[in-house]
Amino acid sequence: MKLLVTGGAGYVGSVTSRLLLDAGHEVVVLDNLRTGFREAVAPDATFVQADIADAGRVLTPDAGFDAVLHFAGLIAAGESMAKPELYWHENVVKSLALLDAVRAAKVPRVIFSSTAAVYGNPVELPITEAAVKAPTSTYGSTKLTFDLALTSETFAHGLAAVSLRYFNVAGAYITDEYEIGERHDPETHLIPITLQAAAGKRDKLQLFGDDYPTADGTCVRDYIHVEDLARAHLLALDATVAGEHRIYNLGNGNGFSNRQVVEAAREVTGAAIPVEIAPRRDGDPATLVASSDRARAELGWTPQKNTLQAMIGDAWTFYQKHVA
Repeated sequence: MKLLVTGGAGYVGSVTSRLLLDAGHEVVVLDNLRTGFREAVAPDATFVQADIADAGRVLTPDAGFDAVLHFAGLIAAGESMAKPELYWHENVVKSLALLDAVRAAKVPRVIFSSTAAVYGNPVELPITEAAVKAPTSTYGSTKLTFDLALTSETFAHGLAAVSLRYFNVAGAYITDEYEIGERHDPETHLIPITLQAAAGKRDKLQLFGDDYPTADGTCVRDYIHVEDLARAHLLALDATVAGEHRIYNLGNGNGFSNRQVVEAAREVTGAAIPVEIAPRRDGDPATLVASSDRARAELGWTPQKNTLQAMIGDAWTFYQKHVA
């Protein structure tokens, strides 16, 4: 297939682009490099530095694209609460402009990088795709809004769409030829922040709350290796059906506590990693764990690197060589 990957200079988009190319697809990466990295773009992909609002420059009717994989967008939930207007514009207004270009060019398929943040504080665990959608951040609301737009588009215009709702993504893609990993600035995710502490870039690691109703009192989250996540996008391409919007949760199906993350990082890095318990953050649920039964049954997807040691080990390899 000929594929347009928006946000292909970012973390998940760059790893997915690499797997798509290795599978024999033709990949065009569209990224404005606002948060992405030019060096993360696969050298054998075509790179276009542009905003998704201008995707019509690439998605022309005669360009022959078979699908769009849409990763581009802002992802910091905390920032979205302080700058909601920015998130509505970047994640919704511009994504709708992309969807206009998709329709005009008659591109038949869209795979969307969605998020577990659409569920908010879950009523039942594990979280299924049928769970109540009640996002607690502007970020989650913007992602849910575009999900709804895709549903409308499939009904009205016969688009084949898949939304993949990520839980906590971790790790790096490490092979003899390629090393692709996470480089957010500022960093807000627990595992890379823990690695910063392991490398001495932080004096200590803060864990927010140790009095949650969990086994060790700290929050429990469902982590998924970025390579497993990327593989799901390739499977989703084959699962699209015209006129249908399919939605899949992507997680390991089991959770790891914040303390377990720290202990695994100590094991992998050999560093002491000082920890300070800080007050709870508003809106942090005690436990978020996915049910990925639908993805396993319909996509044939099974996480392969599902241990903290595997995820943190790959992340640490990348961090030491490319970030520290």
